Amino acid sequence: MRNIFVFIRKFFNFFFFLVMQIAALYMLFHYNQFHEAAFMGVANEITGKVSKRYNNIEYYFHLKKTNESLAKENERLRNMLKEDFEVADTSAVLKTDSIPYDTTGIRRKYLYRDAKVVNRFLVFPNNYFSIHRGTNQGVRKDMGVISPDGVMGVVVNASENYSVVMSLLHLQSSVSGRVKKSGETGQVYWDGKSSDAVIMKNLPKSVPITKGDSIVTSQYGTYFPPGILIGTVTEIVDDKSSNFYVLKLKTATNFSSVEHSMVVENLQAEEQKKLEEAVKKNQ
Repeated sequence: MRNIFVFIRKFFNFFFFLVMQIAALYMLFHYNQFHEAAFMGVANEITGKVSKRYNNIEYYFHLKKTNESLAKENERLRNMLKEDFEVADTSAVLKTDSIPYDTTGIRRKYLYRDAKVVNRFLVFPNNYFSIHRGTNQGVRKDMGVISPDGVMGVVVNASENYSVVMSLLHLQSSVSGRVKKSGETGQVYWDGKSSDAVIMKNLPKSVPITKGDSIVTSQYGTYFPPGILIGTVTEIVDDKSSNFYVLKLKTATNFSSVEHSMVVENLQAEEQKKLEEAVKKNQ
């Protein structure tokens, strides 16, 4: 206590000056409209800048929650797309005012489930990643997996709560691709050379193609709905020994930083597979 009194006595003049200065500024700004307006303008500007910095910091710490909310919203919206419903052709004309949200009915073809990426293996020629969804959540082998940006891979194994996905960056990966603007198809695969590029082959040279063109999934695959972005053309190789182009594509998905994914279930794939296998056996 004695030290406190000694400190106050030592700096008494400074504290007295500080109190009087505050009192003088208060009277100046409070009783003079011009100075009051100027002070309020400066104070509001400073307060606004502080609030902006605080909001930016708060937004940063809420990014994880925001991403999870967006993933749920993407799942809901994708399950409402009319492209994911397919009904067999009949002579009757069916009209409806809305698209039914039916997870088991014959009209729905594709069903989406959001899944968080929990591990990545991107250091080997054959790359995989793990997602936090398994058989208990409806995920099984041979389901496609996409990111918010495009194709990611195909489920190759599933436990009760986790699944392993063969990445698009895998030497055994192969996806049927289509030139978005013209509709011609080819096969997309990884050559093991780059972590952000794949190759598309079997594209006829008669097809008009330029750098920057989008390559999407075609209607011939069973893992992915048509129209999912695979990548964009960065290089066109004119193979003189054949009538086909070889295209180098920059992948739509950034495999080194992806955190959220969507598992795609083709509800009509089993029926198509059984029918095609039965035809092959009879040949």
